[in-house]
Amino acid sequence: MNAEWHLAHPMPKNATIDQRIAWHLEHIKHCGCREIPENLKEEMKKRHINIPVTL
Repeated sequence: MNAEWHLAHPMPKNATIDQRIAWHLEHIKHCGCREIPENLKEEMKKRHINIPVTL
């Protein structure tokens, strides 16, 4: 886990779906300590957003 990244980039409070997707896409680049939640993956597929592979 990249604790430094997590401290510098908290998930916004009451994040919108767009904010959540953006956060998880950045998270996977810098940490990847967990998978993108399934409900977000489904929304990303609907939006034709490439789902990166976890580290």
